[in-house]
Amino acid sequence: MLNRKLKIGMVVGEVSGDTLGAKLIRRFREQGIEAEFEGIGGPQMIAEGFKSYYPMDILSVMGIVEVLKDLKKLFAVRDGLVETWSQNPVDVFIGIDAPDFNLRLSKSLKQKNLPIKTVQYVSPSVWAWRQGRVHGIKASIDLVLCLFPFEKAFYGKWGVPAAFVGHPLASQLPLQNDLLEAKQELGLELSQKHIALLPGSRRGEIERLGPVVLGAAEILNKKYPEYEFLIPAINEARKQQIEALLTGYSDALKSRVRIMENTDVESRIGRQVMNASNIVALASGTATLEAMLLHRPMVTFYKLNWLTYVIAKMLIKIPYYSLPNIIAGKKVIQELIQSDATPDQLAAEIEKLMNVETAQIQVMQHITMHKQLLSGNSEDPVQAVLSILSFS
Repeated sequence: MLNRKLKIGMVVGEVSGDTLGAKLIRRFREQGIEAEFEGIGGPQMIAEGFKSYYPMDILSVMGIVEVLKDLKKLFAVRDGLVETWSQNPVDVFIGIDAPDFNLRLSKSLKQKNLPIKTVQYVSPSVWAWRQGRVHGIKASIDLVLCLFPFEKAFYGKWGVPAAFVGHPLASQLPLQNDLLEAKQELGLELSQKHIALLPGSRRGEIERLGPVVLGAAEILNKKYPEYEFLIPAINEARKQQIEALLTGYSDALKSRVRIMENTDVESRIGRQVMNASNIVALASGTATLEAMLLHRPMVTFYKLNWLTYVIAKMLIKIPYYSLPNIIAGKKVIQELIQSDATPDQLAAEIEKLMNVETAQIQVMQHITMHKQLLSGNSEDPVQAVLSILSFS
């Protein structure tokens, strides 16, 4: 039984982590557990009373080469948090996703011999590549909170404490999901067919992948003018960036592209756009799981800095990049990676999904996997965290 207020440190680096963090804060409170929360959080966590020492965007860097450019800044943030928690320790540090930063932060806290338990919420893809990282995780992390059952099984083989807590979206998103209702929610014409284009939410992703999706849209618009293209923008800066890219394309395409800017604190615009679209084309990442749980036919793509890709290619231990394919253990959705991520190839894959039968086969596979994620025997993340804490 808790006899005092807990002090909980958290660090997130992007919108999906902010969503998980806000939900976890609410779950602590729903269970009557008094706690203060601090570290690095986004607008959703801050709205729950979270104290953020740095803006969340400071960690929004992807790729080996890209991170190197910001290494000094990232080290300064890490050292700042270590200093803060050396002076006023939290009871537990929960790193939410952002494993490159959070695992290093946990290691630094352990090296200081601070009385702080460490938790990693969302397993890094250690089962997919750089499996040697599991030794570092075992040394610096007291508990891994896993979103998928196969992750807990992996950690069990290495003797790393882990709990399968389930993916919150699997229970949050319904098995019955009406397309017309989703269009209506965004104020779209119900009879209009839409293709969602999601090049990513980071500036660098839009720089690399924006031309891929807009080039594909240009090709498709000439053949299928009945489709309208929807591109979500999580904030005004990303909206302006997409608008600037769009100036290089035809007036015919400009008239068929709608940039949908986020309007709520939960940054749900990406999900709303995917949900309201007949076909989804999106950058590979956590959003592929969202699209799967929304049961929308999709194709995924990604491009990294060439050196980052060469290094990653040597380290990857599994045949797939996207979560739907990894969960299924087979190719359910098409993946266009690096040199395959071209406007022509993306347009061709989107065109295949215009076939009703092809799209329906994929949708049925999405529903099957959704049911599998719901049927797992998941644990409560709050109770899992409390189980590693001791109180005098």
